[in-house]
Amino acid sequence: MQHLTGTAATLYEEIQGLPIVSPHGHCAPEWFAADNPFPDPATLLVVPDHYVFRMLYSQGVSLADLGVGTPGKGADPRAIFRLFARHWPLFLGTPSRFWMSYVLTQTLGIETPLSEETADEIYDRIAEKLVDPAFRPRALFDQFGIEVLATTDGALDDLSHHEAITNSTWTGRVVPTFRPDNVLDPSDPDFLKNLGRLAMHTGEDVSSFDGFLAALRARRTFFKMMGATATDHAIEVIHTEWLEDPDRVYQRLRKGTGSEEDARIFYGHMLIEMAQMSVEDGLVMQIHGGSRRNTNATVMDQFGRDKGADIPIAVDWVRGLEALLNRVGNTPDFMLILFTLDETTYARELAPMAGHWPCLRIGPPWWFHDSAAGIARYFDQVVETAGYWNLAGFNDDTRAFLSIPARHDMWRRGVALHLEQQVTRGVFDLADAREIAPLLAVDLARDTYRLTT
Repeated sequence: MQHLTGTAATLYEEIQGLPIVSPHGHCAPEWFAADNPFPDPATLLVVPDHYVFRMLYSQGVSLADLGVGTPGKGADPRAIFRLFARHWPLFLGTPSRFWMSYVLTQTLGIETPLSEETADEIYDRIAEKLVDPAFRPRALFDQFGIEVLATTDGALDDLSHHEAITNSTWTGRVVPTFRPDNVLDPSDPDFLKNLGRLAMHTGEDVSSFDGFLAALRARRTFFKMMGATATDHAIEVIHTEWLEDPDRVYQRLRKGTGSEEDARIFYGHMLIEMAQMSVEDGLVMQIHGGSRRNTNATVMDQFGRDKGADIPIAVDWVRGLEALLNRVGNTPDFMLILFTLDETTYARELAPMAGHWPCLRIGPPWWFHDSAAGIARYFDQVVETAGYWNLAGFNDDTRAFLSIPARHDMWRRGVALHLEQQVTRGVFDLADAREIAPLLAVDLARDTYRLTT
């Protein structure tokens, strides 16, 4: 945990207890709909966390032994936790160590240091906590001081869990986010099947491109009715282009005769269509770019997608977004948040872009760079050109619900350290820092994601 003194400590104390606004993440809405106890400690803390199991895999630990993917479904949770504890030193120097230590000590109240020798004791103590009503999802949500939490939901999701939350007596605010990649990206192996499901969900005839657009508008309307304020798109290579006759390409793709180039240009066109729909309905648009997914073919074949082998690649934001921005980038009230895994683009591209285009905001450090050092690098590279008001604040972007307070705490410590440095350098005074600190901790996220109403 970062040790703070002086001005940094003062600033941190002022923002430490502010509500948590979590406008983008991957927590499961059914946790809060059903409010059932969380499962065993291993299933909660180890098995779903790719930050954890990718590190263990890199040191020769079997994913099957960790209960990851289909082959490990019968793995003993206690054995998994012991395996994790045995390799706990591997996480020294990583943000995962900070987050997990915070969860164990601050959230679960366990002071015994984790080790191979203490694994069973800690496992039993966590298991006892998880059957306590105070550690059920809704109770923890309230204890964490979460003001709002956004999930990420596929375009074909019926949002029944969100409906159950809305119809319950619980007052926690959990909203969906519209993620339509599986019906926009023809490279998805289930693209054609998903088109059929899209037609079924909406009653629209998707045999024409106009019908396809009508179906997407219908889904966006439904998501917005259920509380959504944003959309999300995950893209490996950033590319947008406007097609004068998209139906011609769409028909080839719909019939299964389209080429890889057809798929590429069609998805590039659809990102612009999504931006135009955001102008119409007010949903904030997010793009997460620069991750080459599932690079380990053996792991992909044996364990499936998203098993820790996603790797950052170089990104060209300027050329990639040129068509989109020149079509809708000057439109009032359009909001587009950009997240990158290519840190070289912060100062060279994203900060200058956000410092010009009124629609752009820079998302916080994401994934591999969501760390104390990553946060410091982020501020150093973007603030001089983009300022503070062109940032999107913070979101934790996590599936690990118990780690949300830890992630926001790391960000708030990073904010305090950055602002202390600015005051020390004479960039601005303490009064300015006190104004900016809550902005970065909470207010920018509220405003950028339109969560104030």
